[in-house]
Amino acid sequence: MEHLPATAPGATGIAIAIRQRDRELVLVGGTTDRRDPRPVTGRTRFELGSLTKTFTGLLLADMATRGEVDPADPVQLHLPPGAAPDLGREVTLERLATHTSGLPRLPPGLRRAALPHWRTNPYRDFDADDFAAALRRVRPGPPGRYRYSNLGGALLGRALANAGGLPYEELLAERVLRPLNLHDTDFSTSEQVTGHLRGRPRPPWEIPGMLAAGGLRSSASDMLGYLTAHLPPLTSPLGRACAEVTRSPVPVGDHEVCLVWNLRRRADRELLFHSGGTRGCTTFAAFSPSTATAFVALVNAGPTVGNSFVQRAYEAAWALAERAAETRPAEGSAAATTR
Repeated sequence: MEHLPATAPGATGIAIAIRQRDRELVLVGGTTDRRDPRPVTGRTRFELGSLTKTFTGLLLADMATRGEVDPADPVQLHLPPGAAPDLGREVTLERLATHTSGLPRLPPGLRRAALPHWRTNPYRDFDADDFAAALRRVRPGPPGRYRYSNLGGALLGRALANAGGLPYEELLAERVLRPLNLHDTDFSTSEQVTGHLRGRPRPPWEIPGMLAAGGLRSSASDMLGYLTAHLPPLTSPLGRACAEVTRSPVPVGDHEVCLVWNLRRRADRELLFHSGGTRGCTTFAAFSPSTATAFVALVNAGPTVGNSFVQRAYEAAWALAERAAETRPAEGSAAATTR
């Protein structure tokens, strides 16, 4: 774990948060920007990238437990008539959340809009109208095969927003962020780290047409609270929904996929995990209900070929879960909290 900062070349700041049973710890280092002396803290906000999709999956689970949607619903049931004419009944909410809908990774037309800002902000000029136009053109492949799709994540958010009668960002705040007391987590680009790519500062990440796929910002402290809500005894207001996101995993090659979260098993232990990346930040989060552990790592350097941050974070999360499984908590031990 102490080697994690070296795996993200060009970063100026890092935040790591850990839970092991009733003990939690937040570790930070560096500054929010080379030009800014402010130190990183547990409440420093990083761009989450695709970790946003796990929040969208939790929103789906919450709406399902309320009876507002069924994961088996065809997504067209929650879209305006004609919004996506070539999506059949096999493109369901659950398949969108497990990346088995057959949709391509990116919407039609995105690459052309992204090209002028490919190294800085590729999604910036692809807005809600562009996304709606892309839906009218998209043709899915055969469903059932795993095919990671930012388009699918964004479409899931759009469908849930329609079902809930609110814009996606408002619905997520009402149903997930506020109930879990995630005060540092939202879509605002203010008060966040400066992202870097190969040592160069990047502008704040913007993804206006696909917020549900990658628009959130959060802190290590908030992310640890978010992950803790997924651990037993599931006492948060979203306890039922947190349980639902881990059920009925779909086998996909060497692992399984729950509602957005990837799942791998070792003996009698499991790890649910997901990573995220923008042009300026790399993120990783994992939790293990059977070992009551959670791990999050956030750094302000975007993914590159030489960046092994996600792999090392994944290994650190497994090591934490395995140590917890092998060590019984001491009787009467007090929680050590620096969050």
